[in-house]
Amino acid sequence: MKQFGVILRFEMGNYLKNKTFIGVTVFLVLALAILLFFPRIAALFKDDGEPAADAGDGRDRPVMLLDASDEDDENALLQAFSAAFPNYDVRLADAGDIESAIADGEAECAFVLDGLDRYTYYVDDLSLYDTNTDTADEVLGQVYKLAAMTAVGLTPEQAADILSFQPEHTVQTLGADQGQNFFYTYLMILALYMAILLYGQMVATSVATEKSSRAMELLITSAKPVSMMFGKVIAACLAGLSQLVCVFGTALLFYRLNRSAWGGNMLMGMLFDMPPALLAYMLLYFVLGFFLYAFMFGAVGSTATKLEDINTSVLPVTMLFIVGFFVVISAMSSGTVNSALMKIFSYVPFTSPMAMFTRIAMSTVSWVEIALSTLILAASVIGIGVLAARIYQVGVLLYGSRPKLGDIFRSLRKA
Repeated sequence: MKQFGVILRFEMGNYLKNKTFIGVTVFLVLALAILLFFPRIAALFKDDGEPAADAGDGRDRPVMLLDASDEDDENALLQAFSAAFPNYDVRLADAGDIESAIADGEAECAFVLDGLDRYTYYVDDLSLYDTNTDTADEVLGQVYKLAAMTAVGLTPEQAADILSFQPEHTVQTLGADQGQNFFYTYLMILALYMAILLYGQMVATSVATEKSSRAMELLITSAKPVSMMFGKVIAACLAGLSQLVCVFGTALLFYRLNRSAWGGNMLMGMLFDMPPALLAYMLLYFVLGFFLYAFMFGAVGSTATKLEDINTSVLPVTMLFIVGFFVVISAMSSGTVNSALMKIFSYVPFTSPMAMFTRIAMSTVSWVEIALSTLILAASVIGIGVLAARIYQVGVLLYGSRPKLGDIFRSLRKA
């Protein structure tokens, strides 16, 4: 235990002295501070002596031109288009002036109506996200229906009441709300993805660096392999968690200080109001998943003959994780988080940290399934940790050509 403590403190010291580690942490904290304090910063540069532009006076809004074939409907159409396009200053114009106005930059777009059932949309550069025609279709459809109802004897008020009818409904969710928890699930999966690839690579690189310096020959004879492997992996996990806690903790603090300035922003509320039970599951599966892959990265790193071989050596482990990552992301995107493949992946230790957490967050999972998946994952972490330590003991003493899998197993049997 004393050896483990010494190795853990030494590895943690290396992380805390690493300029890249400190620099990335400080950069992320400052970036989040700027983002979360942005409403207050923007307010400081606002000129209080200048009255704000009225959303209805047409200033600072692009111009939309409208030409109706029937002059009797012009005012009604102008009101309808103005209500449907609040971000535009909608004006009446003649068809002959529209193209030149758009070409000269006096207007952004225009609608020339040949009736309530047909129109031409004019725009200079058609944006990929331009949905003005969809909105115009809806507006003209409403106006057409209103005119048709009025023509058969209904008053405009009666027709408007019929068209504006909206049924009331209540949603009673008996299980999980996939839409509400999708963001939390994606955040956890992405954080685990980045942490495993970043810190797992660092564990493998650390082992390969020590091996290439031949210092390992002294270390392996003075300390137990299990203590060395667990010390390195737990130090990497603590470093990663401390960085995440520092970044997300300060983000939560900055949001609390600026909650009123954000004015009840829905996205910010979703991000920082995670249910406590979901947060607990997130931490549990994050830690277990990180340990599992970190042990594997450490074992694979010990088999590399030189530092330049690290990327090639860890590729199988990386690909294993990436395959599971994409399967889970695909299930999240399609909403099929309880498919047969996802249920199988919930019990496979290499994918269960992502798959089971996704199912917990976005569906209803019995406590028996959760307990069984967690026990399998925890037992796998311990088993792979011990096996990784034995591979580590053998691998660091193998020099020259890269050892084959059969050579490692033969050395393990002899050890």
